[in-house]
Amino acid sequence: MEQSETGSLSPPNSAILCVNNCGFFGSAATMNMCSKCHKDFIFHQEKAKLAASSITNIMTGGSSTTESDTSLRVSTTQVSGASALKENGEPAKCSNRCNTCRKRVGLTGFNCRCGNTFCSVHRYSDKHECPFDYRTAAKDAIASANPVVKAHKLDKI
Repeated sequence: MEQSETGSLSPPNSAILCVNNCGFFGSAATMNMCSKCHKDFIFHQEKAKLAASSITNIMTGGSSTTESDTSLRVSTTQVSGASALKENGEPAKCSNRCNTCRKRVGLTGFNCRCGNTFCSVHRYSDKHECPFDYRTAAKDAIASANPVVKAHKLDKI
């Protein structure tokens, strides 16, 4: 921004609208796109790159991967795995109900270390027959927090 002779700041020369005509303003750093359109553009580029590399790998029979390809494959596997569970007919866990009495708990539910949600009555481990082994978890926590300190032996004179 340039200062005029009076000392006030002048606005930029011209505001550039997004190239995709979404109604927001773009910048030269994002190829004259708004931030949302630029993010979508980058996502589609990475998706196309992944598709091209997978086609190349299928044609050549190679299994070379890069870190970005691996991360994209992991994310697509997680999404497809979640949809597969719903397609198999297995009921999805409902996190807003008590796992013991099926009472609706909403935001007041208690998450147990066994991975389930319980109401205020069944929140304690002895009330819902928790399979989590608190004793070994506590032993491991104490052992990791307090390592064995052993002094070096001194040479006798």
